[in-house]
Amino acid sequence: MNSRQILDEKWIKASIAGTIWAASEIVLGSFLHNLKIPFAGNLLTGIGLIILISISYIWREKGLFWRAGLICALMKSFSPSAVIFGPMIAIFSESVLLEISTRLLGRTIAGYLTGSMLAMSWNLLQKILNYIIFYGFDIVGLYTSLLKYAEKQFNIPIDMVWAPIIFLLIIYCVMGFIAGVTGIMLGRRLPDQQPESFAAQNVSTVIPRKNNDRSFRYSVAWLFTDILLIPAALMLINTTRTEIWTLFVVLTAIIWSLRYKRALRQLLKPRFWILFVLITMLTAFAFSRLNNNSGTISDGLLTGVQMNFRAIIIIMGFSVLGTELYNPVIRNFFLKTSFRQLPLALELSFESLPSMIAAIPDFKTVMHNPRSVFYSILTRADSRLTEIKENTGKKNHVFIITGGTEAGKTRMITCVTKMLTGKGIRAEGILSPRISENGHTTGYMVQDIATGKSIPFLREDDKAKGERIGRFVICREGLSLGKHTLRQALLSDCRLIVIDEIGRLELKGGGWAGNISELLAVTNKHLIITVRDAFIDDVTRWLKISNRTVFDVGRYECSDVEKHITDFLESEKAGQ
Repeated sequence: MNSRQILDEKWIKASIAGTIWAASEIVLGSFLHNLKIPFAGNLLTGIGLIILISISYIWREKGLFWRAGLICALMKSFSPSAVIFGPMIAIFSESVLLEISTRLLGRTIAGYLTGSMLAMSWNLLQKILNYIIFYGFDIVGLYTSLLKYAEKQFNIPIDMVWAPIIFLLIIYCVMGFIAGVTGIMLGRRLPDQQPESFAAQNVSTVIPRKNNDRSFRYSVAWLFTDILLIPAALMLINTTRTEIWTLFVVLTAIIWSLRYKRALRQLLKPRFWILFVLITMLTAFAFSRLNNNSGTISDGLLTGVQMNFRAIIIIMGFSVLGTELYNPVIRNFFLKTSFRQLPLALELSFESLPSMIAAIPDFKTVMHNPRSVFYSILTRADSRLTEIKENTGKKNHVFIITGGTEAGKTRMITCVTKMLTGKGIRAEGILSPRISENGHTTGYMVQDIATGKSIPFLREDDKAKGERIGRFVICREGLSLGKHTLRQALLSDCRLIVIDEIGRLELKGGGWAGNISELLAVTNKHLIITVRDAFIDDVTRWLKISNRTVFDVGRYECSDVEKHITDFLESEKAGQ
């Protein structure tokens, strides 16, 4: 019997940990970056590592780190920043490195410190990779040439090429080590701490907003076009004459600017054009000083311009891809994968975010007593877990229509659904009409209520191969349609989900079992289901249904059931 909720406790804990991390990124990140504090990104990484390591002393589940990092990274994508891939990749990579280290070395001092130093060092590696991606390998040549020139001018006896990188790597590792030690020290004392109360701050200006620009027309075709334009432009820059790649890049930038307003934001920043001029001049300088051939300065200028045009394509390209990836079609596709729990975890995260941000006190309090602030925020994690576990499923109400075999359960649930629709109450889900031949039941269909599409789900066929339930064979196409329909109902804004019927197949973990658990994990959905009377006790125990109303088809009419559901929804609305 599969009674595990699809949004299991591990994902709930990851949601809370990721939300705390995201809250620190939103509040402290804005503060640090606005003040232009050096190594601001490393400080934020350190805070994230402290949060993860500390919280692992009360929550020991494997896979918690990378899940929390994934949730934090996705929440970061809802910020109004024009380029989201860099921070998202950094956050997720840091959590994965900490996860790998603790998997290999255990949740020990060595595992935490190694993972913390690797995670912090990722910031340096990503910066180097970003420069190579933006400007190509010419930036490596420029860097090497400038340092070789410095060696000659100052008569430095050592190879300077690796010295700055090694020096920065040491700094990053030290910062990671400090973050790891801090996380361990806080984590060891965390179970004995009581949450402290601080004055909540106004969060109205810092909560990220989802991309709700309904005027923008998402397009899968545009997404693939944008994906092709990026490598095409880079290839032309490397292989064709200046006139050709210049025209192509300019036209691509204009097209992107017209369709994606946000793509132009990065290019309007003074910082970009300062770097444009600086890189171009430095490239020309490096070429002219290291070569005596005529035309070297012009070649250097051309190389610098090529590097900057490459950066324009990469920066704008990442921005337009980020916009198109908000497409609901793309998000629904990922819901069919093993990450289908993720939207539910994100829903919990956005519910928790305002309170987590409000728990972060003003900067003066943080500086005066940072340890108490950490304890206050982290101890809220356990109380938030308790709150979610207590509330999850309690707001759901399940209306059960029951009766014996061929007693009219499907007829009643179909009738009730039509009557509700007639009153403007939308219900989505699946019906299971019977397939009869000469009065004999030979199978069942699965019908999408919203679209009316109907295909066989169970067929009586002695010769057919496949999974069986009783005398019936399960049709894969029907099973796929039913699961897709229920998944779409989960994502929709309708409050009532219909499932006809739940029985032996679901009790064994098949059929609609996973979809039902997903629906019950969302607290604003109510279910109307049919269950054969022989299975009703087993089904209610399996689903742990406490809020339920049972209607026996032999005692109630369709109008009675419809009125009860309508009255329930009206009273619920009045109580909100």
